[in-house]
Amino acid sequence: MNTNNNVSLYILGNVQDAGSPHIGCKKNCCKNLFEKHDYSRMVVSLGLIDFENKKKYLFEATPNLPEQLNTLSKLSNNDSTAIPNGIFLTHAHIGHYAGLMYLGKEGMNSQATSIYVMPRIANFLTNNGPWSQLVQTKNISLTQLKSDSIISLSSNINIIPFLVPHRDEFSETVGYKIIGKNKSALFIPDINKWAIWQKNIIKEISKVDFAFIDGTFYDEKEINNRNMNEIPHPFVTESMILFKNLPIKEKHKVYFIHFNHTNPLLNKESEAYNKVINNGFNIAKTGEEFKL
Repeated sequence: MNTNNNVSLYILGNVQDAGSPHIGCKKNCCKNLFEKHDYSRMVVSLGLIDFENKKKYLFEATPNLPEQLNTLSKLSNNDSTAIPNGIFLTHAHIGHYAGLMYLGKEGMNSQATSIYVMPRIANFLTNNGPWSQLVQTKNISLTQLKSDSIISLSSNINIIPFLVPHRDEFSETVGYKIIGKNKSALFIPDINKWAIWQKNIIKEISKVDFAFIDGTFYDEKEINNRNMNEIPHPFVTESMILFKNLPIKEKHKVYFIHFNHTNPLLNKESEAYNKVINNGFNIAKTGEEFKL
């Protein structure tokens, strides 16, 4: 915690939607975690605190929402208010919005918590139970965003959502540019492949100081019981090849995040982990702080 800095961004989770340990997994990556849970393995989420204006925000409403809100409250100088000033959602896959359930009557019974969403997910939440109950009972209040438009949260923070290609069964998918007074960050936890995005990821990295990007799978060998075409993501190995000619300063901006439970980057002792670090990139870790 740093109260002298106006704005800080925190990693509150770095794991893919269903968490680690993963339901039903009997592999070495999970079996010991069922016996002794690793509390650093939370589902992907960022916390954003404006200390000067006494405001705090959350990116993603994960199944680990209770723990992550507790952490965010402690980081905010033990602010007694657990609910943040707003929650930004990227899309309607379970790890990114299912935590909204804790804001309902069975949980927090929150009062008009601000949820920032794109139009399709706003429509999804409004017209489909049980989420519609949160809207009807005013546990949450939806604020619709527009792609590539700036939303100002305070004198120190601006946010820009932007569309990315992903499996959009129930909603569109966005990433966010998070802009502080001094530095900025890119947050893209989910995308299909860099090559099909209308923007150039290398150019987007050049415009920010930190880039938290999709690192779901390390390589194509990681999942041998699923058709990878059904769950497309840029493999970390693919991203490293794409970024290989970047200056070391640009490589240092990259933080892989959103790791599947099978991803060897969750193991600091793995060859893959060391390869990523030795190539000049970073691996996002729960608890890290980035001053903006």
